[in-house]
Amino acid sequence: MMKSENSRINFVEGFAVQGLTSLRASPFKDSNPELDSGQRFKSFGFFEFLNFGVLKVQLFSYSVILLFSCGRSYNTQQPVQDKTEIERQKKEILMRVNQELVEEDAETIKAYAERMGWKLNPTESGLWYMIYRNGQGEKATTGKTATLEYTLLLLDSTVCYSSEQLGQKIFRLGRGEVEAGLEEGVLQMRMGDKARLFLPPHLAHGLTGDGDCIPRRTIIIYDVELVKITSR
Repeated sequence: MMKSENSRINFVEGFAVQGLTSLRASPFKDSNPELDSGQRFKSFGFFEFLNFGVLKVQLFSYSVILLFSCGRSYNTQQPVQDKTEIERQKKEILMRVNQELVEEDAETIKAYAERMGWKLNPTESGLWYMIYRNGQGEKATTGKTATLEYTLLLLDSTVCYSSEQLGQKIFRLGRGEVEAGLEEGVLQMRMGDKARLFLPPHLAHGLTGDGDCIPRRTIIIYDVELVKITSR
C-alpha cells in the first residue's frame, strides 16, 4: 500500500513541478533568445502571455485534485507513520508548486514593467511598487487610518473598481481590512504620494478571485493616492 501511494505521490510531483517548469520555457520566454525579456513580451503579445497564466492555473488546480485524491484510498490498517510521511510529501509538493507560481508571477510583473518603462521596487513578500509622485505629508504607519483615491486594474488595462465609482477607500492600517498587498504598499507611502502597486495573487484575491471582476489567480494593479492619514 505504501509503495502504491508513493508511486502516485511521485506521479503528481512530476506532473506539477516538471509541468510548471516546462511552462517557464514558454514561447514568451524562449521564442527568441536574442531578445531581452521586455522585447520578448512585446513580440509575443500581451494576451498570448496571459494565456500562459490560465494554463498555470489549470495545471495547479489539476495538481491539487490529484494530490488530495491520493489520500482517499488509505488502508485503515496502514501504520500512522506511513500516513504521516505521505501527508508530509503532499505538503512539500504543494509548497514547491506554490513557489513556482510565485516566481512566475514575479516574472510577469517584471516583464510588464519593462514593457511600460516603469522601475518597480520589490518587497520580500512579493509586492512590487513605484511611487511616481512624492508628497510632503505624514508617513503611513500601523494603527493609523488611511484614505485613498484609487483605481484597481488588471494587466490588460481592465478597470475593475475605482474611488470614482465606489468612493474613497478608508481603512485602519494593520487590521487586515483590505488586501495584504494594498496595506503593505500604503505603508511605503506618505500623505500626498501617488503610487502604483502590483499585487500578485497571494497578496490579493488568491486562487479564487473576488467572484466578480477579478478572475482566479490574477495579478492586480492599484493606482493610488494617499490623500489623508489620521490617528483614528
